[in-house]
Amino acid sequence: MDLSKMSIKKIRELIVFTALLVVALWKFDVVLGVLKTIWDIIFPFVLGGAIAFLTNVPMSFLEKKIFENVKKKNKIVRKLKRPISLILTIVLVVGVIALVMFGVIPQLTRTMGTLVTSINDFIPQMQSWIGEFFHNNQEIMNLVDQIEFDPDQAIKWGISLLGNGAGNMMNTTMSAVGSIVSGVATFFIAFSFACYILFQKENLHIQIRKVFFAFLPRQKADTFLKVCSLTYRTFANFLAGQCLEAVILGSMFVVTLSILRMPYALLIGILIAFTALIPIFGAFIGCAVGSFLIFMVNPQQAILFVIVFLVLQQIEGNLIYPHVVGESVGLPSIWVLAAVTIGGNLMGIVGMLVFIPLLSVLYTIFREFVYLRLKKQNIKQVTKTEIEEYTEEEDIEETEKSKL
Repeated sequence: MDLSKMSIKKIRELIVFTALLVVALWKFDVVLGVLKTIWDIIFPFVLGGAIAFLTNVPMSFLEKKIFENVKKKNKIVRKLKRPISLILTIVLVVGVIALVMFGVIPQLTRTMGTLVTSINDFIPQMQSWIGEFFHNNQEIMNLVDQIEFDPDQAIKWGISLLGNGAGNMMNTTMSAVGSIVSGVATFFIAFSFACYILFQKENLHIQIRKVFFAFLPRQKADTFLKVCSLTYRTFANFLAGQCLEAVILGSMFVVTLSILRMPYALLIGILIAFTALIPIFGAFIGCAVGSFLIFMVNPQQAILFVIVFLVLQQIEGNLIYPHVVGESVGLPSIWVLAAVTIGGNLMGIVGMLVFIPLLSVLYTIFREFVYLRLKKQNIKQVTKTEIEEYTEEEDIEETEKSKL
């Protein structure tokens, strides 16, 4: 009788699901419009959750390190440790943004100005070098002689580009103002929601657990919450490890390039630090840009820079990265490459960052599922030629552990 009721319930759920799917496919445009409206409503809160997640990593670190030895009886410090940690985190983020705005952008502007002059001086040198190697080939020499660079024309092109952009901006001033106001309002709501999450994260955690245990069977709720905890730990460890590794790598380049008296040491170091946030390929993008900038000033130093990059990259990959990031994602190298490739094709740079911890979570869950299936079949270990099974004593011990 119970089995019959369960069968009827499953059939009823299947019919309802099929009906909803048919309606959704029939009125697909309406469904998309409704989903877009819902997304617009919840977007500030989703953004706030993302801000809270990103902010919680450095905030928890500062809170733990600064107030680690504070006595629990000190109620005033206990109440203030969370706001102080959040303020310090915001100051740190604002400091990084200020460093980029007032340190990198002005230097980048000066670099673009000197780059025009460097290109103008470099073209005759390049023509003479090519002429020495291909002086017998008249076709190549004709092509080389046609290469010219007019700095005045380049400046005019840049001014016209800015002028067209300014004209388009003036034509859409009202829409731009509306977008800015909407963006500021969205960010204010998201930031307020993020602060609420950060201040009340312990209480929210308990409330969420209560909701899941109230509406789901205990075993399913416990499994789902364990997966959520695993996901958070994996993403947090990966984010913290990548940021710390990027800072260390960028600092190494700034110090090394400054010692070797190479141009644009600070700019290239910061550029490599930011591009190193992209796993596997990121640092090489910074290397390509840095090589080009140095090549315009001194081609010999550009070759030396590539050698320095390869040496520092080996030091970082073999000594620093395993200790800083380590096994935080617990993913084999081939799957890291697959995650970067798939994520990059689907979502660009953001996909490269997100898919590594996401695939790590799926890999860990699948691995645990495989171990459970093997355990149900009383298989302890599988080698190339043999299958080892549990003994009766080991089987009893494993059963007792699972009950605990």
